[in-house]
Amino acid sequence: MRHITGTLIWYYYVCKREVWLMAHELHPNQEDPFLEIGRLIQKESYAREKKEIELGHIKIDLIKRADGEFMVGEIKKSSRFEKPAKMQLAYYLYCLKQYGITASGELLIPKEKKRIKVELTEVLENELKQAISTIKEIVNQEKPPPPQKTKYCTHCAYREFCWV
Repeated sequence: MRHITGTLIWYYYVCKREVWLMAHELHPNQEDPFLEIGRLIQKESYAREKKEIELGHIKIDLIKRADGEFMVGEIKKSSRFEKPAKMQLAYYLYCLKQYGITASGELLIPKEKKRIKVELTEVLENELKQAISTIKEIVNQEKPPPPQKTKYCTHCAYREFCWV
């Protein structure tokens, strides 16, 4: 079993089929304009901060320390995917907790000038544990779950795996 990553947590809240595809290294169209815009926003935003920190199997967009406390930031291009983004960030906080590091989180949406605080609560932690369990079940299936039309399909870089 591969490690659960923040990306798999994100996809879990967007589309179960994407979880399987990503976990089996079937990557989306890397030239998809929506992916390119997201990469550009992440690269150009918060230039003075320490970005793309890898810790084990997680990759954190940015981290800073103020007044002896760590703040983990996750940069997104819009708030359209707020729930998946919050859960991805909560997963990073959960992983850091496993390493004995206490941190707070902030979802950063530069285009909208939004900062959304995320704290790892007991409720969020329990939801993550359930998501992790379900992700493992999905990944261990022989085939991906069948495609299901959702509000996210329109701009999905995986759409050719489902609807072509």
